[in-house]
Amino acid sequence: MPAKHHFSIPKTASWRKASYSASQTDCVEVADWPAGAAVRDTKHRELGALHFSAGEWDAFLTSAKR
Repeated sequence: MPAKHHFSIPKTASWRKASYSASQTDCVEVADWPAGAAVRDTKHRELGALHFSAGEWDAFLTSAKR
């Protein structure tokens, strides 16, 4: 079973639209910081975000770039 991580999004986190969503209306936003990243749906921000540790986020980005 995967480890559960408890992250809180820093107040200083800056959300940006994901680059692959630039011309779409259905998109996600990403916030990066040294300890990890978070992803959320731009249309439903009130539902929260998925949080990733720095290692998890790096692994995702490496895999997505292939």
